[in-house]
Amino acid sequence: MNKYMKEAVKEAQSGIRSGHGGPFGCVIVKNGTIIGKGHNMVVENNDPTCHGEIMAIRAACAALQSFSLKGSELYTTAEPCPMCLGAILWAGIEKVYYGCNIDDTEKIGFKDSDFYKVLKGEGGIELTETDREDCLEVFAEYAAKEDNIKY
Repeated sequence: MNKYMKEAVKEAQSGIRSGHGGPFGCVIVKNGTIIGKGHNMVVENNDPTCHGEIMAIRAACAALQSFSLKGSELYTTAEPCPMCLGAILWAGIEKVYYGCNIDDTEKIGFKDSDFYKVLKGEGGIELTETDREDCLEVFAEYAAKEDNIKY
């Protein structure tokens, strides 16, 4: 087993054994060094966003004192869900290694496929644009700042 995936599995086991959440562990590696670890903390924190990948991204960003994890690789016990993929993209991580796939995840009760249906426009939630002009004013204020962050 890959040494980094082995660490992700240990994270997942730690989370399961502590009652923190599902079997999802993750490590982030940069230049051969683990810079962030995390496991699912959804149950422990009563927060549906506390997936293993999110927790590892938060830890890695704190360690580097940066919102950018460019040049890093992510190892996770399961194929990332759409939320985690979004976070991975925002962090600038370009390489992801995963153990179990979406079908494996579905077999143990996690419904990632429901999220992919929403992304395809097949229902789930209703998205409605409202008060765009007011919100565009805030966007214009941000765009006018010389020190704003560009992704």
